Amino acid sequence: MSIKAKNLSFAYSDKTILSDISLEVISGEILTVVGPNGSGKSTFLKLLSGDLQPTQGNIFYHEEALQEISIMNQAKMRSVMTQSTQIIYDYTVREIIEMGWINQGFTTSLRDFNSALTEVSKKCDVNDLLDMKFNYLSGGEKKRVHFARTLLQIWSKDHDMKKKYILLDEPSSNLDLYRELQLIKVLQNEAKLGLGVLLIIHNLNLAMKYSNKIAVLNNGKIAYYGDNKGLIGNDLLSTVFNIPISVDKNLKGINFYN
Repeated sequence: MSIKAKNLSFAYSDKTILSDISLEVISGEILTVVGPNGSGKSTFLKLLSGDLQPTQGNIFYHEEALQEISIMNQAKMRSVMTQSTQIIYDYTVREIIEMGWINQGFTTSLRDFNSALTEVSKKCDVNDLLDMKFNYLSGGEKKRVHFARTLLQIWSKDHDMKKKYILLDEPSSNLDLYRELQLIKVLQNEAKLGLGVLLIIHNLNLAMKYSNKIAVLNNGKIAYYGDNKGLIGNDLLSTVFNIPISVDKNLKGINFYN
């Protein structure tokens, strides 16, 4: 089970944003995409989610072309957390999270709904915020609420996540170190249940420690894609990020040098 991107390219106003990208988000794995600003990471996520159409190439969910899958069925298979989601109206946190409840339709009991809401609220540590107004929260609290909404969309009563995916664009921005680590651990636990995870993140240490695979994008192209260990002992990250970087041989951390 996987989402496959095959030879994806995307251009806008005669400017090439992505060129010949082939990656796979596999059930039960965390694929982390890293790269400098402007390298095409967010555009790639929008292509995978169906928000943008590729100029060239194809995307397959379980070997079925994405364009052949209805919007509702896409929503049942994958949920998306973008960098910034502005909320104009004065909703409560509970109402924001409930907006994610679309995959079960009208066949799920109120008991299941309440169980799902309670479960994801605890996982994301927002259960004490449910009755607060969303727009009064801090930036980090808002991130946790949107993360809970994203998890609720793909919630499964039997916790079988092998046919579900979550696509996240910098979900840990605005989070303190503790909250950032907790978010990654939630994703790691969901992956153990079969969830396929595509994670865009700037924290290279977390990427190296918790990912099954890493993709490095640079100037719209794949500079590296594979096992984390493949980044040990080479200068690829230093070249891409234009700063001296070394990867610990035991994958325990990243070192930066002036």
